[in-house]
Amino acid sequence: MNDYRIKAYAKVNLGLDVLRRLENGYHQVKMIMQSIGLHDELTLEKAQSGISITTDAAGLSTGEDNLIWRAAKLMQDKYGAFGIRIHLCKNIPIAAGMAGGSTDAAAVMKGINHLYGLGISLSRLMEDGVSIGADVPYCILGGTALAEGIGERLTPLPPLPLCHILIAKPDISVSTKDVYQHLDAEGIQSHPDIDSMAAALRAGRLDGVLNCMGNVLETVTVPAHPVIDRIKIRMRELGAANSLMSGSGPTVFAIFQEEDRAQAALNRFRQEGLANQVYLTTSV
Repeated sequence: MNDYRIKAYAKVNLGLDVLRRLENGYHQVKMIMQSIGLHDELTLEKAQSGISITTDAAGLSTGEDNLIWRAAKLMQDKYGAFGIRIHLCKNIPIAAGMAGGSTDAAAVMKGINHLYGLGISLSRLMEDGVSIGADVPYCILGGTALAEGIGERLTPLPPLPLCHILIAKPDISVSTKDVYQHLDAEGIQSHPDIDSMAAALRAGRLDGVLNCMGNVLETVTVPAHPVIDRIKIRMRELGAANSLMSGSGPTVFAIFQEEDRAQAALNRFRQEGLANQVYLTTSV
């Protein structure tokens, strides 16, 4: 095998709570992550040496600041002096709160492991991945999971009951680092009930998940970008059971129980122009 193609799935946060700011600058979080069908696609090819990255995403760096490059370099440093060529087909919105960079890095680590037959366990890859970014271990695991610590302590959960997920990203970008820096972790007034959400997932109750959805990072991102709240409200007007900002934003997702309503909402969002990137997908 000289090449390998792998999908890198986006995520949304069904619930995101921040418990406190740590002395090292990170934040202690408690959140439930969910993979969704929207994905990037990476093609990995063996090479004699080095790291080469190409992409169809205009303006996206392919140098050492790219998490893909850092993931490939980590694998080289730890597991062998191999070379790798990587091509990224980008579909996940950039700087959108959907772990696009982290999921690409995770896919590179899994892809190199498979392509070169390294035999590294999933748990070992997850341990390695946290040095690249707090979301990378989850992106290696995928599915539905409770994330604690800085996001690296993961507990798999039963999958989200069948539903349809509308994704809408307005024409703005948000820095996760900036959002966390401006978050008043001690002053948060309302915390989502992550434990009850996990219990609802274990019981297979979609209504219980919907009732517990919340994201404390909205307290920073929404005042800076009010369009996020307008999108959330419009999604519910169009029949969504609930809507929420994902991660640090600005992407908003909504959960629909009926596919026809979700499809109609997708069409309306594309017509109305509140968001410039709109997708309809399901959980993975």
